[in-house]
Amino acid sequence: MEVLGIDIGGSGIKGALIDMKTGEMLTERHRIPTPKSRKPEAMAAVVGQIVKHFDYKGPVGCGFPTVIKNGVCKSHGNLHPSWDGVNVEALFERVTGNEFTVINDADAAGYAVMNYGSGQGENGFVVIITIGTGLGSGAFFNGKLIPNFELGQIPYKKYDKIETWAAGSAKDRENLSYKKWGKRFNRFLELVELIAAPDLIFLGGGASKDFEEYRKQIKIETPVVPARLQNHAGIIGAATAGLRFKKECIRTPI
Repeated sequence: MEVLGIDIGGSGIKGALIDMKTGEMLTERHRIPTPKSRKPEAMAAVVGQIVKHFDYKGPVGCGFPTVIKNGVCKSHGNLHPSWDGVNVEALFERVTGNEFTVINDADAAGYAVMNYGSGQGENGFVVIITIGTGLGSGAFFNGKLIPNFELGQIPYKKYDKIETWAAGSAKDRENLSYKKWGKRFNRFLELVELIAAPDLIFLGGGASKDFEEYRKQIKIETPVVPARLQNHAGIIGAATAGLRFKKECIRTPI
């Protein structure tokens, strides 16, 4: 079976058809820049363009860059404030006519890692950290998703959230070496270990492919392993969520 996965980001909205048996992309990734306004109707129109590009009629899985609870945006994050309280699933369904499952983008990446990547068969408490503009996190217990486990939002020192200080964007913004940035990232992992006590941590996102550059700065006891899927994990995991999320995850009521 093939499912359309869409990964929504602050700079681009990307989609591809995914083989649900193998997790492989059956098409080239189709990308459209995120509208500058980052408002609901404008972004929904781009989602509609992606669905139309693939002439796709089935269920769609979508990763979204904010906290999503039962399809509703609970915090606008880096998007326009008018997203707050929007039922994202209902909006996209109205625009496209397709059934949508919308989840947090880091949760979507986690689905890909746990179903098709390094996390296959891993039980216990597993955390996936995506390193990019922010620090996204997905949490799984015995293979089931715990939604919106946003560890990058931990307040730290003068910062409203630690991802401002320790994400990949901080490395680029301050022109940090991997050694200096790795020490910051390790501090973040120390807090993750203290608060969540995971059995295993996978790293995804852009900086995961350069893990050897900062491996020596990672001092925590919990095993830390780079994931294999890297940049396509958001699309692959979103498609997986389109079939499995509403049945399998550990959910909390509104």
